[in-house]
Amino acid sequence: MAKTFMQMASEAMAEVPAVTAQEAQQRLQQKPNPLLIDVRDRARIGATGIAAGAVPISSGTLPVGADQELPEEFRDPRLQDRSRPVMTICDLGPMSAMSAKTLKDMGFADVAYVKGGTQAWKDAGLPIEELRAD
Repeated sequence: MAKTFMQMASEAMAEVPAVTAQEAQQRLQQKPNPLLIDVRDRARIGATGIAAGAVPISSGTLPVGADQELPEEFRDPRLQDRSRPVMTICDLGPMSAMSAKTLKDMGFADVAYVKGGTQAWKDAGLPIEELRAD
């Protein structure tokens, strides 16, 4: 039977832990070498801003960048250490939960998603940045 986006997101939310926006910011400040990944596409991030300290890696390219068997030019060096603490964030949370589950399935040991996403980050009064041109 076919699944809907929200069914897949609910399954992912049941399999990976959620953190609040405040907890995510604390982890960025306390844990060694944490990574906060904004999994939205660049156009969406450009329209709404990005959580301070987050890096943009879209949900579509995330599994490719994290793969360790693809040729090196496709890999993202930030995603090669499976012990690195990683958190994902999107607009509201469901897509980041699915992305976090993908990373968990790929062997990441310390992965979570930001519950409520960038909206929760903004609501908590945490800093938002404009997307930098790379």
